[in-house]
Order: sequence, then structure tokens, then C-alpha cells
Amino acid sequence: MDFFDQFAVPNPTLTIYTSMVAITLTVIAILVGVTYFKKWGYLWREWLTTVDHKRIGIMYLISALLMLFRGGVDAIMMRAQTAVPDNSLLSAAEYNEVFTTHGIVMIFFMAMAFIIALMNFVVPLQIGARDVAFPRLNLLSFWLYFVGAMLLNISFVIGGSPNAGWTSYFPLAGTQFSESVGNNYYMWALQISGLGTLMTGINFVVTILKMRAPGMTLMKMPMFTWSALVTNIIIVFAFPVLTVALLMGTFDRQFGTNLFTITNGGNDMLWANLFWVWGHPEVYILILPAFGIYSEIISTFTQRNLYGYKSMVFSMVIISLLSFLVWVHHFFTMGQGALVNSIFSITTMAIAIPTGIKIFNWLLTIRKGKIRFTVPMLYSLGFIPLFTIGGVTGVMLAMASADYQYHNTMFLVAHFHNVIIPGVVFAMIAGLTYWWPKMFGFMLNEKIGKWAFWFISIGFCLAFFPMYISGLDGQARRMYTYSAETGFGIWNMISFIGAGVMAIGFIIIVYNIYYSIRYSPRNIGDDPWNARSLEWATHSPVPEYNFAITPQVNSSEALWDAKKNGHKLFKGGLKEIHMPNNSGLPVIMGGLFFVFGFSFVFSIWIGVILSGLGIFASMAYQSFVKDHGKHISVEEIKKTEAKFGGGKK
Repeated sequence: MDFFDQFAVPNPTLTIYTSMVAITLTVIAILVGVTYFKKWGYLWREWLTTVDHKRIGIMYLISALLMLFRGGVDAIMMRAQTAVPDNSLLSAAEYNEVFTTHGIVMIFFMAMAFIIALMNFVVPLQIGARDVAFPRLNLLSFWLYFVGAMLLNISFVIGGSPNAGWTSYFPLAGTQFSESVGNNYYMWALQISGLGTLMTGINFVVTILKMRAPGMTLMKMPMFTWSALVTNIIIVFAFPVLTVALLMGTFDRQFGTNLFTITNGGNDMLWANLFWVWGHPEVYILILPAFGIYSEIISTFTQRNLYGYKSMVFSMVIISLLSFLVWVHHFFTMGQGALVNSIFSITTMAIAIPTGIKIFNWLLTIRKGKIRFTVPMLYSLGFIPLFTIGGVTGVMLAMASADYQYHNTMFLVAHFHNVIIPGVVFAMIAGLTYWWPKMFGFMLNEKIGKWAFWFISIGFCLAFFPMYISGLDGQARRMYTYSAETGFGIWNMISFIGAGVMAIGFIIIVYNIYYSIRYSPRNIGDDPWNARSLEWATHSPVPEYNFAITPQVNSSEALWDAKKNGHKLFKGGLKEIHMPNNSGLPVIMGGLFFVFGFSFVFSIWIGVILSGLGIFASMAYQSFVKDHGKHISVEEIKKTEAKFGGGKK
């Protein structure tokens, strides 16, 4: 392909041209707005260069919400295309791009960002820390994630999107079948954002192990912090596999190697194995923090201790170990033999046992509890039956012989979404609503939030339950059209209606945020939910230093222990607090990584060399910088505490 031809979109359509116009107008509007209101300095000082874990968490959150709606538009387009037989709304090529980017955006840039957002904001507060272990690395992690997300999103209008599915199987993803640069974007967007995620994993493992408040042993950590620890350990072990696989894929596509080809000594199944060695632990990277969120919410709104604390911890550890021993169930039908299939069938079914333990623990926590049906609790209660259905269908898929019937049908699509949406999306909305007052100092409207819950829940059932039926009837996944004689039309139309109902639910959430910003009262106090863990013991919103006095912890429910048993959390007087300075270097490095990735996608080697040198120069510069941070004096702390309504001592 000629050099300039590769910048053109391979399959230009009205959708592509509309996207080009929308992206251009949006960028212009943002630049004009920020300039008009003279906010460049404010953004640079307070947000873009901040190392405050809370603000970094909010930036992840905003990005995740944007990606949620980006991926949601793809989902609506797919459901619209398959709503009726022989539809021509999308071409085959465009449909391939849409379902590929939908999966990538939702898994990598929405769900991952959402869980990292909540971990960033909540975990240091729950363990009584001032910040994470490596604040500047935390900011760099965000910018690498953001750069990866932007790199993928511009592919839709420059060069073409990836089109080999979110798993990007070779040889389909190789240059023989995908000549355009779309799958180069896949390799580099995921590579850059994955490096950021790996840094996050290392950062939070160190933070949780080394920075807990006095008295907080491992078995006194809140359950969300436990889930974050286990999740980040999985990240540290799983993401290097993805890094290597993506690098190998890049070598095949851009340097002519034959690692994943079906000729010249290559092995296309090598990619499948490497991808799923990372990919199945990735499912639990998403699910385990959700389990932690539900544990916090159910305990709070039943006003009971979490039933079986130790069994909840041990079950998470067992899940993390088994998550690395099940990846072959993704290709039961690909010929590895009965013995191998039997082994991985057993390990896949075995992972349902610790997951089931958690379900029973939540049910026993709810039993005889004084339940408050708040929005977070509704999502938690809705999660249990819906996720259980997803888990049961997962056990069905775990039977290797039966998988020949289910594999590559819509039954599999229904199962996956039946796990991920109640297990992750419901948890993210519940966690967002639950911790919103701690983030922003006011609550989201409960009545509007309940409307959103019912629309999303009913829409979910309508959208995905029919897929079980059409899948068992033989509808293959990733088909962009089908004939009326197949009988799939009625089920796909119901799914389209359900997707529309879900979309209304998410629009209601956006309206709720707008409404609550304008009208919600600000005098809600520091603990509006009557919660149990340490993050609710400080102010809402949280000051820069988190706690004026380092808390002393006696139990896994430190605040509840203080409220009910009279334990004094904050002992001693105010002392000068040491905090890190903001840093502009992660922003600059993020920009250099964007240039590096974009240049590599299009084989612009001068850009690769210059940006690569810039990245190494930035790292070298940082290694020589002597930044000892700043100190917040006792007088400043007193002023801040007075502003927030007085410190807790």
C-alpha cells in the first residue's frame, strides 16, 4: 500500500464522514470553550498535572463514562443492523469494524478505566493513606491509558478501525487478510494503555501492602481493598503476557515475521493461547473489584457485618489462582484433544465453587438485615439473580462436548454479557452512586436513579435473554445479516428493543448527574449512608491530604467500630503533612507516547525515533530530578478543617 493511501479509511460511509465532522466540531468546541473561559491554567495546575489520587480517579471516571457511551453507540448500531433480516444499514466491512471496536472500547477503555477510577479514589482512603505509593507513576498510568484510548478512537476516521474482532485472531489480523492499518492501531493502542495498567497494578500492590494505617492488618482490610489487592496481583502477572503477544503481533504485521502465520513455520494458535492466557484472568480483573463493591454496599445497606469475611477473602484468592488455569475453554472446538479438553473443563467448572461461596455470603448477609432499598442496593440485589444465570450458562459452556453446540453462537454472546453487565456495569453504576457524595460533596437523586435502574435492568433482560434462544437455534455470532427463513428475526428485534430501553436508562443517568449538580443539597455530612469503612470517616469532598490525623484501626469496619463501640479513630494532635508536588512530565510523556504509537501505526520511522528518544530522555530527566514534595503546615490544616466543618479527633 502506498504511503499516503494508508491514511484513507478503507470503507468510507456516511457514518465515517459524520464521525469526522463530529470529532472536528467537538475538538474545536472544547478548545474555544477552555480559551474563552480562560481555564487553561486551571486545567494544567489542578487536573492535567495533578498527582492527587482522587483527581486522577475522577479523570479515569470521566474517561470511562465517555468510553461507555462510545461503545454503547456501537452496540446500538449492531443491534439495529441485525434487528430485521437482510438489513443494509451497515455493510459487512463496517459491521466488522463496529463489533471489533465495541469489544475493545468496552473491555479495555470503559470497564478497566472504571474499576481503576474507583480503586484510585477509594483504596487509599480505605487504608488510611495520604496517597498511593508512587503518585507520579499513577499520573503517567492515566495518561498512557488515555493516549491508548484516543489512538484507538481516531482509527475510525484516519486509516480505518481494527476489524478482526476484539480478540484479533491471527491470521485474520495479519496483513494477508487485513491490509489496512486498522489492526496496527489495535496493537499499539492496547500496548500503550496496557503498559499504563501494568504500572497501576504494581503501584496498588505496593500501596496496599506498605501504606496501611496503624492497626490495619491484612485481615482487617475492607473487602473492596482486598478485591483491589487480588486484582492488581493478577494484573502484574497477566499483563506482561499481553505485552509480549502484542509485540509479536506487531512484528508479524510490520516487520514480516511469521510467528502467527499458517505458513513458514508460524503457528496461529500461539496467538490464541497467549491472548487467552491474559484474556481469561482479565475477566476476573473486571469481576473481582465488582465483588468488592457489592460487599461494601450490601454490608452498608443491610446494616450487618459481611457474613463470612475470611471465606470471602479466601474465595477471591482461589478465583485468582484458577483464573490462570481455564483459558483453553475458549477453544474447546479447535482440536487439542479429549484429555486437554477434560482437564480445562474441570478447572472451568471448579472456578464456579468459590464464586458460589460469595453469592451465599451476600445472601446470608442480607438475611435478617434491615435492608434500605437505595439505588446502590437495588443494583446489588439485581446483580445476584442475573449474575447467577450468567454463571450457570458458563457451567454449560464449560462442558467441552456440549460446547460444540454453543461455541460461536449467540448463546455465547448472551452468556458473556450476562456475566459482564450485571457483574461489572451494574457494580460500576452502584459504586459510582455509592461513592459519589464522597467524591463531590452531594448525592445523586435517588428517585431518578431508581428509574434508571429499572430501565437498565428490564432493557438488559430484553436485550440478551433472546440471544440464548437464537443461539441454541443456530444463529452464529458476528453475522451482519441473515435471511428471514432462519426465524431469527423475532429474537433479534426483541434484542434491539431491549438495547434501546437500556440506552434510555443510561441517558437517565446522565440527566441524573445534571439534575443533581444543579439541585441536590450540599449539607449532607461526611457519612450520608451511615457506612462502615474508613473512607467515610473523612470529609465530603475529601481534602488533599485525606485525613488531618492518621487513623488508628481496630477492625475491618473501622468507622462502624468507632460509631458503635466508641473506638477512637483519630488520636493525638495535628502535625505537618508531607505531600507530593504536581508534575507536568507525565503529560509530556503521554504526548510522546501518542506520537510514538501513531508513527508506528503508519511506519513513520522518523517520528518513531524522535518520540522514542523523547520518552527515554524524559525518563532520564526524571531520574535526576530531586523533588522532595511539599509540606502542609498545621495552620493550613486548621484552616482547611475549619472550612470543611472541623476535624475529627
